[in-house]
Amino acid sequence: MSSNEARGTDYIAQAEAKLKSASGFFGRMFGGTSKQEEAMELYGRAANAFKMAKKWSAAGQAFSEAANIAERLQMKHDSAQSSVDAANCYKKSESDKAITCLLHAIEIFTDMGRFSMAAKHHMAVAEIYETEHVDIDQCIANYEQAADYYRGEESNSAANKCLLKVAFLSAQQEKYERAIEIYEQVGASCLESQLLKYSAKDHFFRAALLHICVDAGVDGPRALDKYTEMFPAFQDSREFKLLRKILDAIEEQSVDAFTDAVKEYDSISRLDQWYTGILLKIKKAMTAEEGEELR
Repeated sequence: MSSNEARGTDYIAQAEAKLKSASGFFGRMFGGTSKQEEAMELYGRAANAFKMAKKWSAAGQAFSEAANIAERLQMKHDSAQSSVDAANCYKKSESDKAITCLLHAIEIFTDMGRFSMAAKHHMAVAEIYETEHVDIDQCIANYEQAADYYRGEESNSAANKCLLKVAFLSAQQEKYERAIEIYEQVGASCLESQLLKYSAKDHFFRAALLHICVDAGVDGPRALDKYTEMFPAFQDSREFKLLRKILDAIEEQSVDAFTDAVKEYDSISRLDQWYTGILLKIKKAMTAEEGEELR
């Protein structure tokens, strides 16, 4: 056992002794609250000692004990902060416990009317569901709740950031209509700002590709007309030109023309995994239609 771990264990023993004395008759009569506060402080010291020893589970447990005491003493902010500290430790060892601690902190922050803080921690929960405790539906639900809280606090930029994650993940799950709705909504909001106006083309580009996935013959062309009407400069972009070439290739049933158009664009602006995944789905739909015609 390292010296830091030994110190942490000693602090835990002292904290438990304080709590025991506070729970007795004389403890309740004389200084029960102060003894609990001392125990809370000792649990915090124990947690930090365990952190230095890289004993993450023990540190998380100690912070959780501190949070429980703070909650009993109606010290809401301290309880929430200790829960967040516990979650940060549990992230390194037990993601399910990290989620539980963050949800506890969120409950306190919403009760206090601290919605921006609650939103921040909903994002943290979403990130755990996305990367560690994989559950994309829960991930989306937490990003949506974070966006709702940010929007309520007039933090529109932060809300849009969360919504774009919802759209990104929804498209991967082939929930195209939800993703399109968000990309169009965020794109329209960007047009209201001179600073963000140019970034609207990226959101319209993604939305248009998804429209093509849904219905290349009708939805795709309509989307391009709609976005150029909303943002005339979109028509001069490389993204628009690629979309036009994709629609022409689909109409001509030319997989080669589709492939050449994508390669040409990718040689200048690298397409990330999300784009390549959507483009592959469009290409597969083309080859499937081609096979049907041959039969």
